[in-house]
Amino acid sequence: MPDSSRDQLIGFIGTGNIGNPMARQLIRGGHQLVVFDLRPDVMENLLELGAEPASSAAEVASRCSVVFTSLPGPPQIEAATTGPEGILAGASPGDVHIDLSTNSLRGVQRIVDLETDAGVIHIDAPVTGGVVRAGQGDLTVYGSGDAETFERIRPLLDHIGTNVFHLGDAGMGCLYKLVNNTIVLSGHMIVQEALVLGAKAGLDVPDLVEKLRLGTARPYMGLVDLFLAKQWENPPSTMVIAEKDVRLALELAREQQVAMPVANAVHQTYLTALAAGFDELHHYSTIDVLAAAAGINIPSIESH
Repeated sequence: MPDSSRDQLIGFIGTGNIGNPMARQLIRGGHQLVVFDLRPDVMENLLELGAEPASSAAEVASRCSVVFTSLPGPPQIEAATTGPEGILAGASPGDVHIDLSTNSLRGVQRIVDLETDAGVIHIDAPVTGGVVRAGQGDLTVYGSGDAETFERIRPLLDHIGTNVFHLGDAGMGCLYKLVNNTIVLSGHMIVQEALVLGAKAGLDVPDLVEKLRLGTARPYMGLVDLFLAKQWENPPSTMVIAEKDVRLALELAREQQVAMPVANAVHQTYLTALAAGFDELHHYSTIDVLAAAAGINIPSIESH
């Protein structure tokens, strides 16, 4: 007989920076979660809220008919899905896997093929909006996959985001997310370069920022306070993640024969930052990399 208890539990794998607040939103919405992360400490607050722990992704899948994943990138998604202790090792036909991560298009297609063979339905649903909005249930969800299944699980996604889209077959969500992240992770770099140029030429940075906000550069100045505050430790998004996201977009661009000279240059700066040991710092800390290359230091400046 079918195990009806599996339908009462929601699985959540990957409870780190952004996965954790999304899992909290599901708990606040009245759902009982079974959670797993390779780092037990990042599950502790969820267990205090009533979530149940699991020892592997396979155990999560064996106990839940719907499983979310929120993981750093393609290798982690692949391992959590297809590895010996992965979702497919514990899932049953008819189960649903909702991946909230940023993956490569090839990665999504590979997992869809493997899960389809096993009778598991894959919903590709990467999110955007950041950690603060994740804690408010105010993310944007770029969902894609089987339309009927998507509508069935949409109430779960509504706990996570206020803008929940179904964009077509699985993989479409990935495409939207890669375009979004290319803009976000490239757009701030020219602002940082310009500020470093101004500082090297002798301009007062706070005065420069004030005046730029009154000119035609104003639309691009929204993140400047975050750059200049220089709060790089324990970030919501690390340099490793930023480099990975731009790299995935460039891989897609090569496949599509689309020239992306600006994104390629941005990617080189992220690689330089990684080579300098900035791996776990905020990706905005590229301003320090650019300033060091110019032979100057821009001190931290608190916003007013």
